[in-house]
Amino acid sequence: MNATESHESRLLVVAPEPGLRGSLTAQLSLAGYLVTSAATGAAALRLLGEHHIDLIVVDVEIPDMPALAQDRPDFTGTPRPPVLCVTACELLGTLVPVLGTEVEDYVTKPFRDAELLARVQVLLRDRRMATAEVRHGDLLLDEITCQGRRGDRPLDLTPAEYRLLRHLMLNAGRVLSKEQLARHVWQESRGDNTVERLVSRLRQKVDETPPALIHTHRGFGYTLRQ
Repeated sequence: MNATESHESRLLVVAPEPGLRGSLTAQLSLAGYLVTSAATGAAALRLLGEHHIDLIVVDVEIPDMPALAQDRPDFTGTPRPPVLCVTACELLGTLVPVLGTEVEDYVTKPFRDAELLARVQVLLRDRRMATAEVRHGDLLLDEITCQGRRGDRPLDLTPAEYRLLRHLMLNAGRVLSKEQLARHVWQESRGDNTVERLVSRLRQKVDETPPALIHTHRGFGYTLRQ
């Protein structure tokens, strides 16, 4: 598995049983994915509102699953994350929509680690092929040409600025520390001043068109939001 692809993807694990939830989280984390977990559907919905999620791995035994049909997250303007179900059921057609998006694949209990990881990798690859752009309001990044736009205005981005902006957009609304940003952009720690200079250059390009999208949270880091 390509390490760069893995670290770009955030997975949400939803399972009520602590042992299964911990096992799934550990397996996927060891494979290099960023993993967030929840024990209930309600907690999963809250996390979907707080994070950009690329794939949901869910145990269909979560107790409040039926209620989710009436309280689905709003994915307007962003692709709905695919769902991989962990289930004792052997027919995909019998599984209901989960967390506001359709079930695209499943593994039956008990399953092998290699099978789980292979199915995750396929779903993420298919999602990347279907999604050629990242969008937040009037801000757009084309992932094929690596070009950016703010409304009708093209953004002349350096590779580092592109990586920084993409990471901020994929985590829109979340405060990211300078250390987190440095490790994502350069795959290593950098001094605070280096990160500040890069953010400043990016802000001059992105926020030339109002309203401002890149915001500083003093003592914490930066976030992209409207």
